[in-house]
Amino acid sequence: MTSWKVSLPCTKAEAEALKEDFTPLAMLERPPVLMTSEADPEHPDRWRLDAYFEEEPSRPVLQLLHDLIPSAADAEPAIERVEEEDWVTLSQQGLEPIRAGRFFVHTPAHRDDVPEGAIAFEIDAGRAFGTGQHETTTGCLHALDRLKATGGSFHDILDLGTGTGLLAFAAMRLWPAARAIASDIDPISIEVAAENAAINSVRIGRARGQLELAVGPGMDHPRLKARAPYDLIIANILAGPLVDLAPAVSAALAPGGRLILAGLLDHQANRVAVAYRRHGLMAAFRVLRGDWPTLVMRKRKSLGWR
Repeated sequence: MTSWKVSLPCTKAEAEALKEDFTPLAMLERPPVLMTSEADPEHPDRWRLDAYFEEEPSRPVLQLLHDLIPSAADAEPAIERVEEEDWVTLSQQGLEPIRAGRFFVHTPAHRDDVPEGAIAFEIDAGRAFGTGQHETTTGCLHALDRLKATGGSFHDILDLGTGTGLLAFAAMRLWPAARAIASDIDPISIEVAAENAAINSVRIGRARGQLELAVGPGMDHPRLKARAPYDLIIANILAGPLVDLAPAVSAALAPGGRLILAGLLDHQANRVAVAYRRHGLMAAFRVLRGDWPTLVMRKRKSLGWR
């Protein structure tokens, strides 16, 4: 099988942004797998983007890559044709397993490396965000692990903006009797989450111990409204949408419930936290991974469901 690798220089900030949102490329019929890496340890802002395609990328597709990396506007992409390898396998060679508390997230290449006693999930690099490689996803896993370790018990769980489904799977493994639903605005993400659910023996359905999947923006899907209130909501999105969603998400959280917020940079954390404090939530704890904090907030019990 032939695959194509396209490489461009980028900055660290651009690399982090690419992990958060590459919608123009995700909308392609055959979207690429994106990998970013530090190009020169002595120059920490010099990074590289490697994009793996199933077929030779056209000029418009290459322009999409350039548009995502302003610093590489004048750079000529390095295009390499790779023979007799599976393109996804190639893209995963640099993806080492992630250990986050009791969780171990790996690609198919590391199925035999699961530590004894770990809660393991196999997540392919591919069409949806949330393989565990990014600090936002890892931060959420650490937050879930800490909630469990400190005696947290949850029965109605929502993973808002689920991506690959990983965070919903993790919460269900910690609280297997819970009812859970995962949603995303991107139908491709929900397709991927369903595929990953099958790989990781997560049952799809509406009963306790099963995961329901829904496609829709924010809290607008009728099933999200029907199943509220939730005692645990996970929202690994972006700072702007998190602020916009604060009224609806806060209303859907039961008194005493926990809210995990991620997808924001350190300098955005206060703005996001303030938006939720205005709706009766208070800080519980924070997990910091690099420049990416994960906020865990609790709704005051004196405020009822609205």
